[in-house]
Amino acid sequence: MDATDLILVSVDDHLVEPPTVFDRHIPARFRDQAPRVVTKDDGSDVWVFNGNEIPNIGLNAVAGRPKEEYGVEPTAFDEMRPGCWNVDERIQDMNAGGVLASINFPSFPGFSGRVFAAAKDKDLALAVLRAYNDWHVQEWCAAYPGRFIPQGLVPLWDPQVAAAEITRLAGMGVHSVTFTENPATLGYDSFHNASWDPLWAALSDHQVVLSIHLGSSGKLAITAPDAPVDVMITLQPMNICQAAADLLWSRIPKHFPDLRIALSEGGIGWIPYFLDRLDRTYEMHRLWTGQNFGDLLPSDVFRRHFLTCFIADPVGIQLRDMIGIDNIAWECDYPHSDSSWPTAPEELIGAAQGVSDADLHRIGFENACRWYSFDPFQHRSRDRCTVGALRAESAGHDVAIRPFDKGRFTKKLGIDVGDLQQRATA
Repeated sequence: MDATDLILVSVDDHLVEPPTVFDRHIPARFRDQAPRVVTKDDGSDVWVFNGNEIPNIGLNAVAGRPKEEYGVEPTAFDEMRPGCWNVDERIQDMNAGGVLASINFPSFPGFSGRVFAAAKDKDLALAVLRAYNDWHVQEWCAAYPGRFIPQGLVPLWDPQVAAAEITRLAGMGVHSVTFTENPATLGYDSFHNASWDPLWAALSDHQVVLSIHLGSSGKLAITAPDAPVDVMITLQPMNICQAAADLLWSRIPKHFPDLRIALSEGGIGWIPYFLDRLDRTYEMHRLWTGQNFGDLLPSDVFRRHFLTCFIADPVGIQLRDMIGIDNIAWECDYPHSDSSWPTAPEELIGAAQGVSDADLHRIGFENACRWYSFDPFQHRSRDRCTVGALRAESAGHDVAIRPFDKGRFTKKLGIDVGDLQQRATA
């Protein structure tokens, strides 16, 4: 298959929230306490909520930047590609990158909404969270029907309230919520505690996928304080591996056989060994640990419950049959630093040598549409959904990789860019 013939639905992209998120949806009594954007003296834009400043981090919005300029310094909206935060520009960037539709994880609230959950006033926290969900569904996603898979946040602090929000979201056509990879690290009950049962039941009843993004607990794999940042970046998928083991051996698969879980941005190359290790552990230890999956092996249970996702994973693609071809979905990760936008279709084809068209369709869009109950073809004919057709819609859209205006950067932040780059590689 040629790259232009692919149909691509990304199960993991991101948005940088525009300053208008809470303008229309926050109740009047909480308006003065709602998150807001403030421009600091150094020129950076930060969100302010609950007495805290939450910056926009550079690696979250580097689409269109050369790799030598990637970094983690706070950025301003006018320093980002507009498609990071403007939905009209996002669609143009999606077209130019050949992406038909995508799930957009949040940025400043944290992938699981833990910034909202940290507010002591839980009435405020719930109002802000629900306002965010309403904005995401009714403004961002609704602006271009069939181009986004809507996804909600849930109140981490109360499973009963979370279940009610899932029911509310399901009524709005939402079939995904994002959740932490480890609630215990945030001070909540672990996956092994029955207190979460109302949440799992609501997800199952409404066919809503639990999408777990790496880093959603706010804790990444860091080996030592002085370790190079490359260590943390390399080990990021280990958070997802830990979450998968935690969930699979928990009581959840046994009590909620219809629950579906997506492991977002975790890669897939590690899955075959992981499945072997699950089955070996079960064979050798279940008689004393008490695990019992009946006639199933743990690997069977994994394939029943988990969707695995990758950005660029040639090894995983070649091992697709060992993973389960119906358990793999593709992601673009726009506008993060791991994304290969706007040439992701070519990257996928390059990594999928010898893969059948049928398997490419499963990986590229069919599995995502099935898992997330999403039908983009209600809104446009299939021949208008290919990479080639989408790029033709936005012919001439500027996707050039350009250095940032270093003079303006230096002026705004008061630092030397050359020094910044030296520090990043030191």
